[in-house]
Amino acid sequence: MDVFYYLAALLLINRLSKSLKFSPLRLKWSTMFIYGQWGCIILYLVFQACFNDIADTFLGSALLLAVVLFINKEADFINFRSFIYAHYPLIAVGFITGFVLLIKPDFYDDHETYFVVAIVATFIWIFGRWATSKKQQEEIRIFSERNRELDRMVAARTSELTMQKDELEKALDQLKTTQQQLIQSEKLASLGELTAGIAHEIQNPLNFVNNFSEVSIELIDEMEQELKDGNTEDVIAIATDIKQNLEKIRHHGQRADGIVKGMLQHSRSSSNIKEPIDINKLADEYLRLAYHGLRAKDKSFNSELETHFAPGLPLVNMVPQDIGRVLLNLFNNSFYAVQQKQKTAGPEYKPVVKLTTALKNKSLQINVQDNGCGIPEAVKDKILQPFFTTKPTGEGTGLGLSLSYDIVVKGHGGKIDLKSTEGEGSEFIITLPVS
Repeated sequence: MDVFYYLAALLLINRLSKSLKFSPLRLKWSTMFIYGQWGCIILYLVFQACFNDIADTFLGSALLLAVVLFINKEADFINFRSFIYAHYPLIAVGFITGFVLLIKPDFYDDHETYFVVAIVATFIWIFGRWATSKKQQEEIRIFSERNRELDRMVAARTSELTMQKDELEKALDQLKTTQQQLIQSEKLASLGELTAGIAHEIQNPLNFVNNFSEVSIELIDEMEQELKDGNTEDVIAIATDIKQNLEKIRHHGQRADGIVKGMLQHSRSSSNIKEPIDINKLADEYLRLAYHGLRAKDKSFNSELETHFAPGLPLVNMVPQDIGRVLLNLFNNSFYAVQQKQKTAGPEYKPVVKLTTALKNKSLQINVQDNGCGIPEAVKDKILQPFFTTKPTGEGTGLGLSLSYDIVVKGHGGKIDLKSTEGEGSEFIITLPVS
């Protein structure tokens, strides 16, 4: 009857192996199951050959107990606990039989039939639990399939709800964007226009860099040939041309660098702290700075500067670097406008740039006026958009007024107004709250 213990261990391992046939755990346990099955067979043969019935009974029961305890502690087999526990009666009968054989062999001989019936009964009990466990496993399988189907339905519904949520969030973002555009209707530069402006402004200097680079390569090839021929004068002439090309490359490289820096400056939020500022003093300093900066580039340029500073203006809380940048940009634009008009207007034309400050309705007003070329009516609405400029290609980035607008309106709660007549001049009016 010793074979029942080994057979029970072998069937237990085989049952678990088949139950995990279509489970991801199959790969984890397949090798262990094979070793376990062969181990039961080999141990049975060895124990039968080497030990008597008493030792064989103890060893068979101990083997089955070891297999049951090992499987019972593994979390992967938690669903098989009821089937595993069904082996304990057979194990108990095995150890009792072994002790009786060891202590009272005569008692065992007299009641052997009862022991055999007990062993067979516990073995049949295992088969009964196996059948029940198999039915339970089938129910678990069906339940798992239903759970997976429900999971798929829940995932599909969740995905649908997520898409709806994303669409609602997108619609909300679009509404917020539209609201922001309505609030800032003066600055309606779309992302497409901004991208096109960047590409256009960067492409021009890069084209020049590429063209002059190609020409310089050809000149170097030509210079190498002249050096081989010993034509020193031609080599010097070619070197001069190459130097001029390199200067042009540097100029247009600096132009591209200026555009990039302007873009970075345009996107950067100032973190400076506001402080009380004398606007008359600040505006006068930047007016002189702009005028002398232009004259340093063009010695022939002269312009009359008219200043009308309101006396007794209160100190205004502002970021001086930012407002100074705004004023410098407006002054540079005015001087550029009168300079361009001076080239075509004739000797009777006298360039004039006026700076006026005043206190009106508890707000500080700064007027920058010139008698230059003026701004065409058709482009007035675009003049504050990023990358829009009335200057020829290569002379303006189109970022100055847009940056000024952001500083005045967003940074200081003010506003910028424009008055202009084409051919007569322009006037920019900055209004800043005093309190």
